[in-house]
Amino acid sequence: MLPPDAMLGAVLSIFLFLALCAALVLVVISLRRPADVPLIVAGVLVVLCLLVVTISPVNVPLLVGLGIALLGTALAVLGGNPVTRRVLEIATHGRVQEGDNGGIMLRAPSLAGGSEGAVREVLRGGTTIGYLERVAVALGIIAGFPEAIAVVVALKGIGRFSELAAAEARERFIIGTLASLVWACVVAALVRLAVW
Repeated sequence: MLPPDAMLGAVLSIFLFLALCAALVLVVISLRRPADVPLIVAGVLVVLCLLVVTISPVNVPLLVGLGIALLGTALAVLGGNPVTRRVLEIATHGRVQEGDNGGIMLRAPSLAGGSEGAVREVLRGGTTIGYLERVAVALGIIAGFPEAIAVVVALKGIGRFSELAAAEARERFIIGTLASLVWACVVAALVRLAVW
């Protein structure tokens, strides 16, 4: 017979593992086209798990901890894509046209002669950059180096500075970065609290 503390730790470890698996499945379902219901359920599962590890410290066995760390990292990285895209859709009300290279299409300002400006894509590679920023932030937090957030934001801001002249680009940059980082930070904090 297991002592009550060991039994509680085992039950909570299994719950965390299954809840993270379910959240990851829901996020993967929403990768192609973000849907509200799966993303809301995944978010509720993540918050529930965060509450569990905050209220009741879990004594996670090594192998289960490794599984939770891998699942959490995958959830932080993959889940940020549909969450961020859905947040951006809500924020822009679908008025901003997406480009072929992961950016947004903007019309250049009109010239003095009244002719229409050319359409160009700005913030290209946003999807790839989002995945990379979430990997860096999630691994930084899980490893106990939350300063990684500042490094990522600084690098991203410096790299995108020249493209942020248009209001639409600034809005998308700020909202997208915050949504992406909040998701990655919450999931990584959950893993950090569960494993350490």
